[in-house]
Amino acid sequence: MKTLDFLQLDPKGTAKTVEELQKLLANLQLYYTNLRGFHWNVTGVHFFGAHEKYEEYYDEAAAHIDEVAERILMLGGVPAHNFSDYLKVAAIKEAGVVKDPKEIAKLLLDYLKELIAVERGVLEAASETDDEGTAALVSDLLSAHEKTVWMLTASLS
Repeated sequence: MKTLDFLQLDPKGTAKTVEELQKLLANLQLYYTNLRGFHWNVTGVHFFGAHEKYEEYYDEAAAHIDEVAERILMLGGVPAHNFSDYLKVAAIKEAGVVKDPKEIAKLLLDYLKELIAVERGVLEAASETDDEGTAALVSDLLSAHEKTVWMLTASLS
């Protein structure tokens, strides 16, 4: 018994979606890890607000990671779980120690640009197979990331 039988999705058709979701998972994992580092290392007059905001961001990212991994499983895939695998496919790279909130905001904007591009790739693959479940999940992620971009750009103005 397979989940896809009940979802009425073609396993061959969902393979591309799973591949795109794996890229999203890898990028989300790097985004999450970098956020943890920013949370731990931020300094300066905006420390309290930035420290709290980065924790909010990484908590959201953790929830997104779980949702994406579970969707991969629903579509018959096996979510990658090794950082060595993530580093091979993620456009987001590991960050060093960054302490300045403005520099962090600029890095986050770069990361979000990458996440949004990958999310659009997932949406394209999902739409080709009428996979509304994946499309809805990723559409919500995309909307959340677009709002974060708006907020970060406003904070840098």
